Amino acid sequence: MTTIGKDISKAKQLLEAGELVGIPTETVYGLAGNALSPDAVSKIFETKNRPSFDPLIVHTGSIEQIGDYTTELLPELKELAQGFWPGPLTLLLPKKSIVPDLVTSGLDQVAVRVPSHPLTRELLLSLDFPLAAPSANPFGYISPTQASHVVDQLGGKIQYVLDGGPCQVGLESTIVGVEDGQVIIYRLGGVEVSEIKKVVGNVLILPQSSSNPKSPGMLKSHYAPRIPFVLGDLDQLVPHYLNKGEKFGVLSFNKLFDQVDPEDQRVLSEEGDFQEAAQNLFASMRYLDNQNVNVILSEELPEKGLGKAINDRLRRASAR
Repeated sequence: MTTIGKDISKAKQLLEAGELVGIPTETVYGLAGNALSPDAVSKIFETKNRPSFDPLIVHTGSIEQIGDYTTELLPELKELAQGFWPGPLTLLLPKKSIVPDLVTSGLDQVAVRVPSHPLTRELLLSLDFPLAAPSANPFGYISPTQASHVVDQLGGKIQYVLDGGPCQVGLESTIVGVEDGQVIIYRLGGVEVSEIKKVVGNVLILPQSSSNPKSPGMLKSHYAPRIPFVLGDLDQLVPHYLNKGEKFGVLSFNKLFDQVDPEDQRVLSEEGDFQEAAQNLFASMRYLDNQNVNVILSEELPEKGLGKAINDRLRRASAR
């Protein structure tokens, strides 16, 4: 049986015993285990049913601790770390041998970050090891943004979920690295591209990969509901599916459709606020996935600010 609570010492004891724990971050809830223990890392892959070619992110409690697990922090990445840590930024850095190859899927770089959630930072600072912590959901499914989501998805597979309330960002971290002097964004996320450009100048956004990703979060099909998810122009999709007589749900940016049952709709932000939309994205997808509908219709947001990262998740949810 999986229990939910705010007992950091209980989470610490379980992690030190090699068990997995659900932890809150500002982005999404993570499935955490000792990142330096191949056995604990293996449990993460097994519990999530995650393919071993998809690397994990290592979480630490401070910028200073990053040096225990990496060999180099280039000046431009150090600037990003100083500007956005703790926070929803992950850096791809050359790893030390202390980090098991299973964490990095055999790659010579490790994804690291310092989360800003106070409960998890306190937990991390109390441990003698960092935590590998991908999203606490079955592989490929919608990411959890509340403790109850973790129990809904992984209940019975782990003993404890540390409850930190709803996630304040609601999107996974932005992943950044450097190749041949070029700053690269491997995954769009909670730190906007424009904010990164202010610090390092020009960046290259790497496309998604169907296999052998260079960093976590690069797989083309991901974050998907169980039922079909269709992305397009809702003003065209809604009348089309009404004419078909098919039962459907609607996930929109900022408006409701009078012809559709309000119970089968979710609006990400009535005010058109990107941050609010990001916070509501995964919970709204999860809600509609549990409604009595055959398909979910959705739309892309304007390609600016966090809209870029939200659209990234929507496109991958619709990829089949």
